Amino acid sequence: MKGKLIIFSAPSGAGKTTIVHHLLNKIPKLEFSVSACSRLMRKDETHGVDYYFISVDDFKKKIENEEFVEWEEVYKDNFYGTLKTEIERIWKKGHHIIFDMDVVGGLNLKKQYGDQALAIFVMPPSIQHLEERLKMRETETTETIARRIGKAEVELQTADQFDKIILNDSLEHAFAEAEKIVSEFLQ
Repeated sequence: MKGKLIIFSAPSGAGKTTIVHHLLNKIPKLEFSVSACSRLMRKDETHGVDYYFISVDDFKKKIENEEFVEWEEVYKDNFYGTLKTEIERIWKKGHHIIFDMDVVGGLNLKKQYGDQALAIFVMPPSIQHLEERLKMRETETTETIARRIGKAEVELQTADQFDKIILNDSLEHAFAEAEKIVSEFLQ
């Protein structure tokens, strides 16, 4: 079965991961697409659950072998991508796929899958709000927060290229809007 793809993209700290986890608990036919990345695993992450953690060299080999549906070098030697085997694995189970990915990856997937994919942009209330959320995570340095904020300012300009935009000024509102949009798309 060829299922559908639901793509959630946003700058770091906008709340896309929280919304995706909410939808996974609400809609049984959705399954999370685990992305591959070349960065180090954080203390609260699990290989094969949060990401497939792959070395930079192995990631580059997989690119050469065309094993990715999409991939991007987000920062120097910091690769993220979606393995073709991950999409096949989920579709074989008869499920639809939900993605939590950066803006460039989300738009690349949407281009490849067209009407089979729904691309949703999660809009933060403000850049200042993003910065506060990143600081509260306590996983980022001052330098990485500044880099993510700089990237966010560029990403916000792509929001109009997505099928839908959800303003995350209240989690309850964002959850309700996401449920409605995704349920309608899957029918």
